[in-house]
Amino acid sequence: MGKYVFGIDVGGTTIKMGLFDVEGQLLDKWEIETRTHNNGEDILPDISKAVTSKMEEKGIEKADVAGVGIGVPGPVNDSGIVQGCVNLGWGKVNINKDLGERVGLPVKAGNDANVAALGEMWKGGGQGYSHLVVVTLGTGVGGGVIIDGKIISGASGAGGEIGHIHVQDGEAETCGCGNHGCLEQYASATGIVRLAERKLASTKVKTKLKAGSVTAKDVWDEVKAGDLIAESIAEEFGDYLGKGLAAIAAVTNPEAFVIGGGVSKAGDVLLDYITKYYKQYVFKGSRDATFKLATLGNDAGIYGAAKLVLV
Repeated sequence: MGKYVFGIDVGGTTIKMGLFDVEGQLLDKWEIETRTHNNGEDILPDISKAVTSKMEEKGIEKADVAGVGIGVPGPVNDSGIVQGCVNLGWGKVNINKDLGERVGLPVKAGNDANVAALGEMWKGGGQGYSHLVVVTLGTGVGGGVIIDGKIISGASGAGGEIGHIHVQDGEAETCGCGNHGCLEQYASATGIVRLAERKLASTKVKTKLKAGSVTAKDVWDEVKAGDLIAESIAEEFGDYLGKGLAAIAAVTNPEAFVIGGGVSKAGDVLLDYITKYYKQYVFKGSRDATFKLATLGNDAGIYGAAKLVLV
């Protein structure tokens, strides 16, 4: 195995890139633009060019590189084939083969949320655990399930889509996936806003939260300040997420849950509401799972992509 490995995290706007040694030390990181025009035909050539240029800049030979790991926003199967990435304009692409041929190095691709989960296990909030679930609370709810140190991606790469566990019957609004009552509709940043707007429309209790302009951050700031309405929204959020994570635990029996994404910036108070309801709903065999905050932030994807090559 080589001394170095590249980790690539492909987003809809930018591609984050990292050069690591095989022990996981980040040696360099940089970004390039994600050029999505013409169905994203330039994305893999741009990545290949950027990797090759970095190797030339650092004087690194191909023989010294273990490979290139890459996370993309879509389901990826074990062969590195993605059936489509809407944000990138891609249809079916064999990433391992196409990028591997261009760059002349072994390539391993995975779903971006799963890959970020691997990063948190390797060098983030999940260090020391090999059975864990990483939950990303951002605009949506993403996640990654890791069993025995390996990502569970499933038959078509759609494993770990925890935001789309059904947690509520009778929901009128449609989730981004087309279904109704998904966890993402209540536990994401936009979901918390939805809960808040509904609560504000139905209460006469005095609160500092303002209908029409409330954000998820506002809710958690007011929870910390003791606002009763904010606390009731947090209870509802905790109920939904605790229930969803209890369902995941019944299948995966993790040692730990690692909570990341923008919403996790609320800190430990967030974990208090989640664990309260998790313990209420979970099967006793998984009741002792630890809850941690993610620590790698936006770098989780490049760390996890690098680890993908080394697993």
